Amino acid sequence: MIIDGKALADAVYDDLEARFPSPALRLGILVGERSPATDSFVAIKKKASERLGVELMREELHESATTADAVAAVVSLALKTDGLIVQLPLPTQIDVETVLAAIPPEKDVDGISPAVSNKESLVKPPVASAVQEILEFAHIETAGKKAAVVGSGRLVGAPVAALLSLHGAKVAVLQRGDSLDALKDADIVVLGAGEPGLVKPEHLKDGVVLIDAGTSETGGKVKGDADPACAEKASVFTPVPGGVGPIAVAMIFKNLFQLAK
Repeated sequence: MIIDGKALADAVYDDLEARFPSPALRLGILVGERSPATDSFVAIKKKASERLGVELMREELHESATTADAVAAVVSLALKTDGLIVQLPLPTQIDVETVLAAIPPEKDVDGISPAVSNKESLVKPPVASAVQEILEFAHIETAGKKAAVVGSGRLVGAPVAALLSLHGAKVAVLQRGDSLDALKDADIVVLGAGEPGLVKPEHLKDGVVLIDAGTSETGGKVKGDADPACAEKASVFTPVPGGVGPIAVAMIFKNLFQLAK
């Protein structure tokens, strides 16, 4: 089963349009580093905002911006919007934790502000919600299954590992540079390392549920962590682009509507 992320995202948008026909909401997005991957993510958010009637307020940081500049931009956008995204990565000289801590929890549509714990967050992290949506769509039971998550970042690895554990899976988290041998026994594999083509078919067992949430740039194109040939061994596979990404963006807007409500 090749997951059509756009189709699943459209179902989420249809539901939001039906329940909130005239939302009159504003979503702020602070863009740091420019890259094809970042531009792709922002473009999807822009298209979704236009569909839902949400005003997108975009602000870009200069490449020489300081942490104070970024915090000031977050504070300014928070005053003018109903929800706020800090599009990672930020320029290397900026302290990311300080910037994320400046996001008011009630406007944190990514659910990643360090000011609150996951239990206190008002919304679920979008990628974790997207993974849950995919598993439910494909009728995949997680309880008692062996799961492996590659990467432990704040956007993918950490929240996805927490989600799978919560639903009864036995989760192994692999850090960048770890051996991929643990993937051979995993029933469910979620990728979030940001290393193009990292996982090959020989790393996986037949029938694995492979959810590729890793994105990076190679030759000006967005690539996933899984070699496309892995689809031949998987029972469920998410392509990059077009898999997890569109669903995660839809979950951002679902979070925005929830916070505003």
